Amino acid sequence: MNSSHTFSGHQQVLLSPYLAASCAFLTHLALCAPFLVLDALGGVCQRVRSWRIAAGSGPPPSLWKWYECFWRVLFKYATAVLPAAAVFQLLRSPSLPELAPSCWRLSVEVVACFLLFDTFFFIWHYCMHRVPWLYRAVHQMHHQHHVPFALAAQDASSAELLSLLLLALGSAWMLGCHPLSEALFHFLNSWLAVEDHCGYNLPWALHRLLPCMGGAPFHQTHHKKQRNNFAPYFTHWDHLFGTYIHVHKHNRA
Repeated sequence: MNSSHTFSGHQQVLLSPYLAASCAFLTHLALCAPFLVLDALGGVCQRVRSWRIAAGSGPPPSLWKWYECFWRVLFKYATAVLPAAAVFQLLRSPSLPELAPSCWRLSVEVVACFLLFDTFFFIWHYCMHRVPWLYRAVHQMHHQHHVPFALAAQDASSAELLSLLLLALGSAWMLGCHPLSEALFHFLNSWLAVEDHCGYNLPWALHRLLPCMGGAPFHQTHHKKQRNNFAPYFTHWDHLFGTYIHVHKHNRA
């Protein structure tokens, strides 16, 4: 009897309409924490400064800049992302399957989610830069950061945050992903977004291992030029559409 009540209680928590957005915000903060430490150490440690991306990126952002960014992101999550995610969750009426997916299914679904999301993001991002009113109304706020830093991955207008939420949730929904696959996709999506904006070309970064990934140098080039490198993670769409700018991923600042 007690175990039944416990399971029911856990299920109610897992199906809460507020859980996904709350976890997304807290996960984003947790993933940014190591880069906050790096930025704090950058003023005193030459090794950390050597990992900063070159091309005039300047010193690491100050703690005050982190503080201001934190409150902007928190406000937009509280007023836009959390209510929208709750409504979407209620409309979707999800259920928890009894069995976890196999490792093969989990891997395939996560990779498929990333490829589909990358495609949707490239199209939407390209449009936001090519249509002037879209850029001004939706995307310009994100480009206040000419040199991005980790927390700035979510420092965008409410409209842009909602659109990216829709693209991520829609990608998993269209593929019919298992909830565990969807959760892993959202977690890794948050990590890659943070890494893309971190401002560091770290020796262990994923783009050093996988040549198909753009990584932080790729995305920082986009923030500087704003006319190239539109895909969030992979580089194939930019190659196909002629919007790719080659960046030296393995050099040190």
